[in-house]
Amino acid sequence: MSHFLDLADLQGDALRQMLDAGAARKAARAGLPKGAVDADAPLAGHVLAMIFEKPSTRTRLSFDLGMRQLGGQTMVLNQSDMQLGRGESISDTAQVISRFADIAMLRTGPHETLSELAAHAQIPVINGLTAHSHPCQIVADLMTFEEHKGRLSGQRLAWLGDGNNVAVSFVQAAALVDFELALAVPKSFAVPPAEIEAARAKGAKITLCDTAEEAAKGASALITDCWVSMSDDPATAEKRAASFAPYQVTQSLMDLGDDPIFLHCLPAYRDSEVTAEVMDGPRSVVFDEAENRAHAQKAVLLYCMGKRHD
Repeated sequence: MSHFLDLADLQGDALRQMLDAGAARKAARAGLPKGAVDADAPLAGHVLAMIFEKPSTRTRLSFDLGMRQLGGQTMVLNQSDMQLGRGESISDTAQVISRFADIAMLRTGPHETLSELAAHAQIPVINGLTAHSHPCQIVADLMTFEEHKGRLSGQRLAWLGDGNNVAVSFVQAAALVDFELALAVPKSFAVPPAEIEAARAKGAKITLCDTAEEAAKGASALITDCWVSMSDDPATAEKRAASFAPYQVTQSLMDLGDDPIFLHCLPAYRDSEVTAEVMDGPRSVVFDEAENRAHAQKAVLLYCMGKRHD
């Protein structure tokens, strides 16, 4: 049994295997209707419990469809529908879910909630998003990158804007596969230094840049995320927008790269973190990226269930 809580927890070539598995499974079902089960149905008879304490579009769609394509079934559990939302302990919830499902995915706020669920579950637990990290997104992002730009080895990827949970997972990924990560982030919103130090200790090539222009130079991909969360009050939203304005992804910024693609985990807000020209332009691959969440989730599910791709 293997949990999937943080990319930093992975050993050896596990991430490389997931990227290859996602790409191979996508290619193998080319032309099939979306509801068709993969020929080998590797998770037939298995049940995935999807627990949502945070809103979701792509995570919900991709895990649900991905599990069905692998031959399994899904159960959706929203916080408002569960006793967890009325004070039942996480440990009790974990033990109950373990009796009804073979694997669980949690999308929540505090990373500690995920860690506690995993500590008490008798089944694999997947991080569908926490405030600390978003590893499933990065598997899809790197898979999409390789579809459009070839193998990651030696390539430069630029992250612009908020040093948030997605940025943390990119930092962790840089320690597992060979690419340079250029970070251009305001100091007050920086990726935690401990994350960068830990990744560098494992061999990650991370370049800290003072400006978005510096990060974009020679990059094969420019990557960003939305600046404002739904939970931000107007004053906080205004402050964040002012801080991130110099990091907006524009066409002139894209032109500094090495014929770069544009990646964004979505939802995106045009003319905020990215101009409409870039978001809807020929270098934007954000909807390929969204589609690849399903193929990436399938690779994660198989990893957790011990079904190695050959």
